[in-house]
Amino acid sequence: MISRRDTLRALAAAGLSAPVLAACGDSGSAPAKPAGGLRLVSADVPRSAGDLQAVPGAVTAMGGLTTDLWATLPTSQNLALSPYSIAVALAMTANGAVDRTRQQMLDVLHVDSLSSYNGGLAALTQAVEGLSGPVKLYDGTPDEIGLAAANALFGDRAVTWQRGFLTVLAKEYGAGMHVVDWRHATETARELVNGWTSEQTHGRIPQILPAGVVDDTTRLVLVDALYFKAPWLVPFDKGSTRTGTFHRVDGSTVDVPMMTSEDGPASYVGGRFFRAARIPYVGRTLAMTVALPAPGHEADALAELLGSGLHAGGGGVASLRLSMPRWTYRVATDLTDPLKALGMTLPFSDQADFSAMTTDAELVVSDVLHQTYVAVDEYGTEAAAATAVVMGETALPVSQEVLVLDRPFLFVVHDAAHGTPLFVGRVADPS
Repeated sequence: MISRRDTLRALAAAGLSAPVLAACGDSGSAPAKPAGGLRLVSADVPRSAGDLQAVPGAVTAMGGLTTDLWATLPTSQNLALSPYSIAVALAMTANGAVDRTRQQMLDVLHVDSLSSYNGGLAALTQAVEGLSGPVKLYDGTPDEIGLAAANALFGDRAVTWQRGFLTVLAKEYGAGMHVVDWRHATETARELVNGWTSEQTHGRIPQILPAGVVDDTTRLVLVDALYFKAPWLVPFDKGSTRTGTFHRVDGSTVDVPMMTSEDGPASYVGGRFFRAARIPYVGRTLAMTVALPAPGHEADALAELLGSGLHAGGGGVASLRLSMPRWTYRVATDLTDPLKALGMTLPFSDQADFSAMTTDAELVVSDVLHQTYVAVDEYGTEAAAATAVVMGETALPVSQEVLVLDRPFLFVVHDAAHGTPLFVGRVADPS
């Protein structure tokens, strides 16, 4: 029987896979400077403007993925995700999958057409990044909104990567391939991934790949990084911040600094399962919606917010007094088990088919790691996120016999060429 690996090798020999493309500039939206001999390759294609008509569908799909994931994650501790970062990292990976492996990924991503989704994400990324730049605060002071996304691949230098895969990721995601040596310099490669991610997130996600996550069977890591920093349209009055009581899920309480805004630019938004305030950032092109779910309906509130609540207008309230805590935390979330629970099982199994990435190795997804940093205070918000999809080479199954010589046995001493029995015997008692 011919194995799938033999078939893939035959296709490669027939010229259906292309060598790693020649080194060129990174076409990403926020290119990193290659560190210490890190070689960067990318398909020599212009960055796509994307498909604006596909943006609403892409956003709806992100909402569906987020609500699904939320239901699989802890319910009583700090949690933070970047739906955008997760969606982009998984979409980049899906572009290297084929057949049932791809379909499972698209089902979990709530995507009908990957090509349309690629175009929607490309347009969305450029539209969102266009919101960054210099601004003036309410008092005329100059400031800046920082909003940037970056994507990169870190592939093993000994693997031949498919031209089509590299082309679509360069065109739609601005992602170049950083060539590293996962086989012989695993720790160096890990440090390069972490260094790139830290640079893109301004140091807020210093280590997306913790020790022990990658090894010499790793062949590819796909990373999306997102950074955001913006001041409120009108800052909270720091002098009005007072210590207040915050009630935890378990019924305990804790005293925290509570910021207060009264008759400010924040607007009230009401929904079936939540009461919320929308706080605009300077320029009013970005905002944070903070929502208080109805008791016992957190998941419903999230689904409602992501469904239509973020587009809802004000609730007709002329005046809003908003009080909320300052907070800063970094949350690391392993998405491997949640994604499996949602039905994305093939990509993590030895039945995975990522031959659109390469025919040199049979790849599987070993981990999907996500980190989010969020800091909110009287002046604004700083947030960063990164998602890494770690892919390793699966070993072919080996049939193994077990032989234990624990009873009398025979032996034969013979020559190799002809099998001449030079000595023959039985071992009945080796003592």
